[in-house]
Amino acid sequence: MAPPQHSSKAAILQATREEALQGGGQERLEQQHSRGKLTARERLNLFLDKDSFTELDMFVRHRARDFGMDDNRPLGDGVVTGYGTVDGRQVFVFSHDFTVFGGSLSETFAKKICKVMDLALKVGAPVVGFNDSGGARIQEGVVSLGGYADIFLRNTLASGVVPQLSLILGPCAGGAVYSPAITDFIIMAKGTSHMFVTGPNVVKTVTHEDVSFEELGGADPHATKSGVAHFACENEVEAIQYARQLLGYLPQNNLESPPQIATDDPPDREEEALDSLVPENPNKPYDMHHVINAVADNKAFFEVQSGYATNLIVGFARIGGRSVGIVANQPSHLAGVLDIDSSVKGGRFVRCCDAFNIPLVTFVDVPGFLPGTDQEWRGIIRHGAKLLYAYCEATVPKVTVITRKAYGGAYDVMSSKHIRGDVNLAWPSAEIAVMGPKGAVEILWKKDIQKTEDPEILTGKLSQEYREKFANPYIAAERGFIDDIILPRHTRNRLIDALIMLETKVDTNPRKKHGNIPL
Repeated sequence: MAPPQHSSKAAILQATREEALQGGGQERLEQQHSRGKLTARERLNLFLDKDSFTELDMFVRHRARDFGMDDNRPLGDGVVTGYGTVDGRQVFVFSHDFTVFGGSLSETFAKKICKVMDLALKVGAPVVGFNDSGGARIQEGVVSLGGYADIFLRNTLASGVVPQLSLILGPCAGGAVYSPAITDFIIMAKGTSHMFVTGPNVVKTVTHEDVSFEELGGADPHATKSGVAHFACENEVEAIQYARQLLGYLPQNNLESPPQIATDDPPDREEEALDSLVPENPNKPYDMHHVINAVADNKAFFEVQSGYATNLIVGFARIGGRSVGIVANQPSHLAGVLDIDSSVKGGRFVRCCDAFNIPLVTFVDVPGFLPGTDQEWRGIIRHGAKLLYAYCEATVPKVTVITRKAYGGAYDVMSSKHIRGDVNLAWPSAEIAVMGPKGAVEILWKKDIQKTEDPEILTGKLSQEYREKFANPYIAAERGFIDDIILPRHTRNRLIDALIMLETKVDTNPRKKHGNIPL
């Protein structure tokens, strides 16, 4: 007796699913592992909560017919797409499958990605992409290029609406790099991931430079030199863990607040060590990480771009259970001065926090902008203005703590009261002035110094008088530019108090299509 027809259809469905799960076949899956890389589905299984993944478009096949492509039409067409949860919160995903045509992008491959991005925008959930691709599928010509552009458009439309994370876990070259570049955060794995517009062979042909894949576009150069990567992880597993952790600080979309987490760290915890952290010698450095860790819940700080422009620290923490974005000058590197790279780094981070309703906490110890012909000719005026613009534009709660130096225009830029800082605090060690005492004295008493027999003694004496009169927080406090002067040990408590007070803050910018940030 023949089996019921529905049984044979079920068997066909099961067999087809099993075929799709094989990607490019067992041999290519093993090759992927031999390169030290996980497969597309293994990455998703590690990233998403157990058994939460719902796959879409498993049965999609490419439509190309030239170059013998009609004889090779694998299911899924080189990318796994769908949705699942991370810590119980919904997220949409796509994962390139390098075992199918080297993960190269086709027309249908792009349509699969566009579909989940469109869904993410409709329901208001993050999009996380796992990139491991040989680029555009040459056999499809212009339709594969058009597919990239379709994705770029969606990256741009989703920007500031839902969080977008890009994990680079293999090659990402040519036009393909511009999709991750538009997203909010890029996470790379050392040794196996590479990003570049043109590869080593083209570079050698055009510029005669001999450079390896790792030197040109590996995780380390992008995390320390170019600033393209926000995180450089030791391996894929660590990269995936970072992505999960990062999502915990972000809201689902721009209409929600970031998640609040109960903490057992007392709000009134005092850190007596902060009272003696700032050296008596104003030219002596200290590590601003000590301040950040002291005020953060359980002393946990999730730093972003830790290896790039290290004179400015940015990252996420929780203070009183609330997710906050931290921006802080770092006195132990270049004295915490603002330069081109740190201004761009800070401006980008501030705008990201503002887009996703994450309050900003700023720690200030800045002697000014970095002088010199290199900075001027490369556009420190234009690039420095990006950080200023970002702070001015931001409408999220903004709390500022001046720990030591706040000189010149850099005082204005670092979330001062004048650019809508909500709560501005200072330690007793704060020095708020147009410039440092020595520079001010050399301008104000130039003729007297030139006439004296011992210029150094007079300069030192006048500098001390200037410091006592002007380089302190009290004049700014008299004018209301500083809301309060606090003991360093009370910083955590005062930050929590300010963040609670500002929870219902509403601020707006003039109605417009968009501003013209000095890009």
